[in-house]
Amino acid sequence: MTGRLGSLLVKAGLVSDEDVRKALKIQAKKGGRLGSILIHLGFIEEEKLLTFLSRQHGVPAIDLSTIEIDPDIMKLVPIGAVKKYRLVPIKRRGTTLTLAMADPGDVFAIDDVKFMTGYNIEPIIATESGIIATIKQGYGEDVGGSAPKDNTFLIEAKDYTLGGEEDPDLFGDDGGEESVVSVEDFDSVVGDALDNVDVVDEKADDAGVQDVEAPIVKLVNGILVNAIKVGASDIHIEPFETVFRIRFRIDGTLRTVMNLPTKIKSAVISRLKIMSKLDIAERRLPQDGRIKLKLGKKREVDFRVSSLPCLFGEKVVMRILDKGNLTLDLTKLGFDEKPLQEFQNAIHSPYGMVLVTGPTGSGKTTTLYSALSTINTQDINIMTAEDPVEYNLLGINQVQMKDNIGLNFSAALRAFLRQDPDVVMVGEIRDYETAEIGIKAALTGHLVLSTLHTNDAPSTVNRLLNMGIEPFLVASSVVLILAQRLVRRICTKCKEVAPSKPTALTRAGFKEAELEGLVVHKGSGCDHCTQTGYKGRVALYEVMPVTDDIRQLILQGATSDEIKEKAVASGMKTLRVSGLDKVREGLTTVEEVLDNTMADIR
Repeated sequence: MTGRLGSLLVKAGLVSDEDVRKALKIQAKKGGRLGSILIHLGFIEEEKLLTFLSRQHGVPAIDLSTIEIDPDIMKLVPIGAVKKYRLVPIKRRGTTLTLAMADPGDVFAIDDVKFMTGYNIEPIIATESGIIATIKQGYGEDVGGSAPKDNTFLIEAKDYTLGGEEDPDLFGDDGGEESVVSVEDFDSVVGDALDNVDVVDEKADDAGVQDVEAPIVKLVNGILVNAIKVGASDIHIEPFETVFRIRFRIDGTLRTVMNLPTKIKSAVISRLKIMSKLDIAERRLPQDGRIKLKLGKKREVDFRVSSLPCLFGEKVVMRILDKGNLTLDLTKLGFDEKPLQEFQNAIHSPYGMVLVTGPTGSGKTTTLYSALSTINTQDINIMTAEDPVEYNLLGINQVQMKDNIGLNFSAALRAFLRQDPDVVMVGEIRDYETAEIGIKAALTGHLVLSTLHTNDAPSTVNRLLNMGIEPFLVASSVVLILAQRLVRRICTKCKEVAPSKPTALTRAGFKEAELEGLVVHKGSGCDHCTQTGYKGRVALYEVMPVTDDIRQLILQGATSDEIKEKAVASGMKTLRVSGLDKVREGLTTVEEVLDNTMADIR
């Protein structure tokens, strides 16, 4: 937008190219609107810019110094929004509110004010100096801050906290004096927000609405930042008939952290949709967006936002993508020595296909990113097709899928093969076309990494065959299949020996001969793990190299059970065996392994 305005002004002969370049340099360093910088530098008069913008946007211009604004009209828009967006409400007619704006093309500001007031917005243009003077005269406050240029929001400690001690781990050394409260006391985050929000309807009456911006912003910031602090992977915001529920997924398990009154659901959900640049007026269709949160100056966290219309309103789910918690070291993911060596050999192969399988949330993306990070050097061209791109990795060409314009996995994969790739990662093999192109790439000198949704490594072969891929293509292209699960880790602060019945242990898969010296553990529950007995998660892996014997079975059309039997005989550890090993090591419980893995056929 800034570059476009500069070009238009140059084309109209109002400023020179050199003027715009100087202004853009200042804007890059200090921020602000390009027009305001040009005026400040004396390159253009404010009135000329106003006339030019009025023609460009097709809206009338107004001199605020010549009109008197009704104080009741000014009260319709909260002071926070007035200062943030540099605008002034000047007239109300029926359901339409006229705003004098320095930038009438700021759709973000118009949508925000429309939500706050319930009025349809009619923008007109005024000089920024006139707006600032009117704000100071009408509201008695100086203007500070401006609207975010994108969906990046800087969250300082003072913006969301209601008490607590300093948390340098969250914000770094410059985090502020206060920090977030714990999940157990999270209801206190509502505090002033609920006290101050008595009227939060989608439409406001002619008497105006209360200033709901600050408490709702504070509440939403509190939800987001507390989720980061407690290590949640997802936030679920769910409207029901009598309650508005907030849940966090912590260590793979959903936990209710607060129940809010239903009267604020529209305000909270609209705030989240504004932050993620979604259409707040569209409540009938699902939408997807993204929020980037800056915590102080040293940490950024992304939220992948999905809204879904339900019976009593829109449910919003946010996946937290915290690059600070991303582990890209294969040796730290929990592999045993032999499976780790087999996996490393596979990803260093000059060509072939490596597949990672497991349900949603099992850590497949982390494993693939770690693999790419391991082989990412300056002499290799790595390209990925992802939906969505979860983390940005330096040196890797990542492409976001856009099905609405025809950019899907198969289309991206075809394009990749014309980009001279060495390594290709496909986010997921969902259909025959993607599988076929990926396998042909693997057979023509490329290393292809991808994921599938299957229960274990051997059944992945049958999944490819069911898609329509010929057995000889699967046998000759796939070099390794890895299946994985995540189980909760026993809390180290309250870990203790757990009494267990021998029959339960043998049923889980332990051999009778080892029961006598076997010690299993559990967590008794403490403040560190919020009384759950678990803190963090550990991965279980099933690594199946496609050996010559397994290739023969694939060519013969063997069942997944037959392939599994041969793989186990060759030394493969199943998911259940991997889980039992973690029980022996005191990392997880028998119950977690039973809940997340299938028993092996004996």
